[in-house]
Amino acid sequence: MVRIRKSIEDVQEYIPGKTIEEVAKRYGVRPENVIKLASNENPLGPSPKVVKAIKENATLANRYPPADAGELREALSKYVGFPPDQIVAGAGADGVMDVVTRLFIEKGHEVLIPIPTFPYYEIFARACGGTLRFISRDENFDVSADDVLSATTKKTKMVIICSPNNPTGNQMSVSELKKILDEVNVAVMVDEAYVEFADFSVTPLVREYENLIVVRTMSKAFGLAGLRIGYGILPAKIAREYMKIAPAFSVNKLGIAAGIAALGDKKHLHKTQEIVKKGRAFLQNNIPFKTYPSQANFVLMDVSPLTAEEVCEALMKKGIIVRDCSSFRGAGNSLIRVSVGTSDENQCVVGALREVSS
Repeated sequence: MVRIRKSIEDVQEYIPGKTIEEVAKRYGVRPENVIKLASNENPLGPSPKVVKAIKENATLANRYPPADAGELREALSKYVGFPPDQIVAGAGADGVMDVVTRLFIEKGHEVLIPIPTFPYYEIFARACGGTLRFISRDENFDVSADDVLSATTKKTKMVIICSPNNPTGNQMSVSELKKILDEVNVAVMVDEAYVEFADFSVTPLVREYENLIVVRTMSKAFGLAGLRIGYGILPAKIAREYMKIAPAFSVNKLGIAAGIAALGDKKHLHKTQEIVKKGRAFLQNNIPFKTYPSQANFVLMDVSPLTAEEVCEALMKKGIIVRDCSSFRGAGNSLIRVSVGTSDENQCVVGALREVSS
């Protein structure tokens, strides 16, 4: 039998949140009555301009898209204020981070990851043969530059930081990130998937540091999760190397058209941001469990002395899906992440949580 690489065999499979179809079938709930607040999706859906662009380009599905997603990168350039040669695009932020990790990591290299955080970073690193070094966050889920620097060794080749962090929602400050960048001579990849809901971005630092890569997505604030569009903002030299190994045509033709249309609808983006920030405050103030400050489109809560599994199961019986964070390394068994939904959805989940907690 053909042998799979040991580093791949050791990879722990990513466990996504439950789907509407799964919950509807298991608990006998009509799919249209299921409320999904588990995957941090846009409660408004895509912009009408996006839907129009997809329809107009649907008949071109038999044609390959531009290999480098050039038109999309031009539109992203105007949005983020960096030249196109410092922007790369891929199949979701995951696709971009996968390629970036392959640029720097090989067998024997160490990757530093503060936990709990997005589990997929482990998969990228292990698939390259890398060794993982985990840094535990404090009781408020913060991690300092000193924590990162003290964990660095001669074998360290990459630091991965999610900011705002998934599933905790907090950001690393610009000053703390600069302390890391000033001291390490390794790649530092910052995942800013939720930055449109946050108070600041670290992308300006890409102009100052040759080892900083910022990765973003159009899945959250732009409502394009189903089209898988991610992008990176990075030094031009690294971007050139990225293009050598990135899969050609990784952003499909409909995705390119949709991404350009979404970037052109600022009203829809601003409406999304307003709804999320208002809904986030409502959840933080009304959930009957301890919640944590968030700069993302979700809120983390601690349901102890109950377990996340118990509470999630009780909610699913009511047709409400939230995210059990037990599968996140270092998260324990009592943390649940709740995506911000519509006003009605937010009120519904709060009401259900009050019933569970009483």
